[in-house]
Amino acid sequence: MRHDYDLLIRGGTIVDGSGKPSFVGDVAVRGDLIVAVGEVTGSAAREIDAVGLIVTPGFVDIHTHYDGQLIWSDRMAPSSDHGVTTVMTGNCGIGFAPCRPADRMKLIELMEGVEDIPEPVTSAGLTWDWESFPDFLEAVDRRRRDVDVIAMLPHSPLRVYVMGDRALRREQATAEDIARMQDLLREALDAGAMGIGTSRIPTHRSSTGEQIPSFGVDEEELLALGDVMNEKKKGVFQLVATMKPESFEDEIGFMTRFARRSGRTVTYTQAQTVKDPDYIADVRRRLAEINAAPGVDIKAQLYPRPIGLVVGLRVTANPFCMSPLWDALKDLPLEQKVAALRRPEVKAQLVGETHQDPRNPLFLMARRFESMFELGRDVPNYEPDRSESIAERAAAAGQDPAALSYELLLKDDGRNLLFVAMGNFVDYNLDFVEGMLRDENVIVGLGDGGAHYGMVCDASYPTFALTHWVRDRDHGRFSIEEMVHILARKPAETVGLFDRGLIAPGYRASINVIDHGRLTLFSPEIANDLPGGGRRLHQRADGYVATIVNGIVISENDRPTGATPGRLIRGPQAPSAANGETPLALQAAE
Repeated sequence: MRHDYDLLIRGGTIVDGSGKPSFVGDVAVRGDLIVAVGEVTGSAAREIDAVGLIVTPGFVDIHTHYDGQLIWSDRMAPSSDHGVTTVMTGNCGIGFAPCRPADRMKLIELMEGVEDIPEPVTSAGLTWDWESFPDFLEAVDRRRRDVDVIAMLPHSPLRVYVMGDRALRREQATAEDIARMQDLLREALDAGAMGIGTSRIPTHRSSTGEQIPSFGVDEEELLALGDVMNEKKKGVFQLVATMKPESFEDEIGFMTRFARRSGRTVTYTQAQTVKDPDYIADVRRRLAEINAAPGVDIKAQLYPRPIGLVVGLRVTANPFCMSPLWDALKDLPLEQKVAALRRPEVKAQLVGETHQDPRNPLFLMARRFESMFELGRDVPNYEPDRSESIAERAAAAGQDPAALSYELLLKDDGRNLLFVAMGNFVDYNLDFVEGMLRDENVIVGLGDGGAHYGMVCDASYPTFALTHWVRDRDHGRFSIEEMVHILARKPAETVGLFDRGLIAPGYRASINVIDHGRLTLFSPEIANDLPGGGRRLHQRADGYVATIVNGIVISENDRPTGATPGRLIRGPQAPSAANGETPLALQAAE
């Protein structure tokens, strides 16, 4: 039987991604495109009954580190378990291309240090069937996966490729070096790179302790790369900036100069931290002033819940992981580890000793008891009351907070997890995040999927946003229309993907069907599915009735179908004509 459509989603409440009011209707798909929306007649090879459910565009996560997972896995989990249908890699200027064979371990050490992707995992999982960045894109394109991917050229590997050990010593580039980097960026943009990412912060270090090659580079090197993006009229510039009060004006000044000279969008990492909680009002004011000028588009990239470190006995960090005694225990099977930790003399030593200063600054966060909370085994609370912190609970009980954390880690036979709010939670609430999310100069990101496998599990943020910010919070909530726009269309437009993030004819058929009343985010758990037997944190959700990528269902009732319709997307994208009509966004662009 011949059908009018390949897929027809019937009777759902369509939250189309534009921010406009939702409406009840149908969505028809032919091939990889949406071809009709509203009251649709005709038949389809498959129909999904969406009555009582919401239908949204697929979400777009522009800050991930799936650079390695793209090579060794066909699933970009956890992101694809939370309605994400497009991810961007190459963030923070870290990645695996371009790379000569002699430099492979150097890039592995950079990724291990900055993004907590262990060397045994990358050594076992990377095929290294590339050298140039276009070669890497070809390798990505050869592998099928569940979601679409876009990739930026990472700055640190670019410097190592051009300058060798001089880049690792963080020497300034010569004019010849810069010219060569410009040529390689042209080559990458022509091959489909979405821009370039870099890092300017001192805490980003390799696993051997050295600061990364992109730290401290002369501004002219970066501006010269911006000149190439101006020449090509494409690409986004992503950076991790040193956005402290004392350096804010210098950094925002550099970004403004880059945006004006390149003519391209700049997006940078922004968070509220304990050391500088109050200058955020100045950040928003300055962004509004700067973006009001012609030719400047700077977007602060914000994580929509506390930036969090997960600590426990089965993950990378805990309050005692800097102890020499812990080094002797950390690789024991969990049962033996718990048995040892229950011995009074072991507890006395670990709780009482002075802990070493680590190479990884996140380890120090694992002793921030005033920002540490118990996650529990079921549904986590990411906006807990201050009284629930380990420091406050210990004070109320007349107990040392380190001792209390020790006891909590042993709960559930050592499976209990604690959560440290490292950013966005200075006042023990998310009011700061609410204000930022309502700002037109702020976009969501920083899910860091594919990174920090043993310490962070933040790629689940779309589910948190749809539950906490839309449904469950007792004040300051967003409408479902506002939040879907924030999760889908706004980040897509920022990076030049004008073909997605909207439910409309001619747009990419990447769609979620969600039971919003049932949508639930569960606490992180351990998955042992990385190359070389590596483990990672994973976080599940209930309520995703279907997630569709390019017209194919990749997840049904919160379970992957095994379908791999995801593609490498090369460069900026515009909507396609559907039924002979030109989509409104394309009309505007023309």
